[in-house]
Amino acid sequence: MLTGDRPTGRLHLGHLAGSLRSRVALQDSHEVFVLVADVQGLTDHFDRPDVLRRNIPGVMLDYLGAGLDPARVTFVRQSGVPELTELTVYLLNLVTVSKLRQNPTVKTEIAQKGFGESVPAGFFIYPAAQVADITAFGAQVVPVGEDQLPMLELTREVVRRFNGLYGQAADGTDVLVEPQALLSASPRLPGLDGHAKMGKSLGNAAYLSDPPDELRRRVMGMFTDPAHLRASDPGQVEGNPVFAYLDAFDPDAARVQAMKDHYRAGGLGDVKVKRHLLDVLDAELTPIRERRAAYAQDPQAVMTLLREGTQRGREVAAHTLAQVRAALHLTEAAARP
Repeated sequence: MLTGDRPTGRLHLGHLAGSLRSRVALQDSHEVFVLVADVQGLTDHFDRPDVLRRNIPGVMLDYLGAGLDPARVTFVRQSGVPELTELTVYLLNLVTVSKLRQNPTVKTEIAQKGFGESVPAGFFIYPAAQVADITAFGAQVVPVGEDQLPMLELTREVVRRFNGLYGQAADGTDVLVEPQALLSASPRLPGLDGHAKMGKSLGNAAYLSDPPDELRRRVMGMFTDPAHLRASDPGQVEGNPVFAYLDAFDPDAARVQAMKDHYRAGGLGDVKVKRHLLDVLDAELTPIRERRAAYAQDPQAVMTLLREGTQRGREVAAHTLAQVRAALHLTEAAARP
């Protein structure tokens, strides 16, 4: 399994609901690679590379706090695996400009970032770089949210085309592995402000590293139904982020449904719902905060985990790249008559 994040900021509740919990569950049954995607982060932080460098230790602490076990998970710094860049160049030949332009995630992010016609080429092609990341590690499973499905489908298309064009490896297996998507049980979380997406760059997130007082401030300030002026008024559940978070994190679905029914009928105030959500989130985040604080006591050991994992990841990627080069007749042995 391969997954990862760009170190553009701290990880938030959207990461936890969207993929972190799946990663933790799968580490018992899969070989898990987690990519700290600092090279991809440069596609829209090319003028602020120091931001990525500063955030890497915090992202590692978020991973470890969330429950990823370094005895079972390989953490890989993307910039430490140059084989990924070479593989990206080869796979770009199998991806059309039209396909990249039509990618809904790319289109949305270009609009959000205001690139217009000035979109950096590196940002434009980052889906192809993600294909290289996934295939380099032979990932069979990739945990994704619904918004990332087009990225994974592009990977599957490229893998099928590559294997169809260039045949099999010397051992008779496909050179590249076609991955499957593992969708999160939770839909994408909205932002605390009610906007469609929670994002590090949008200022509408609650973070795994937030202390209790900060989490309380964020939750109590969440957007709700603007027409629900009094507790006695009937309220709107759909589009109300407080209930979206309860769906994602409250293990008692029957209790959440009862609260929804009560809110719709009137008689349930926003403050009471938010206080319940705060209790639910505190129960979820307390063990994460505790593990994170324990690992933070030895920051050098945390970065050693990343350095050692990067070396392991480079060995795996180099093996894949060697098979790709042979399939493309780019090795001395392949060039012999």
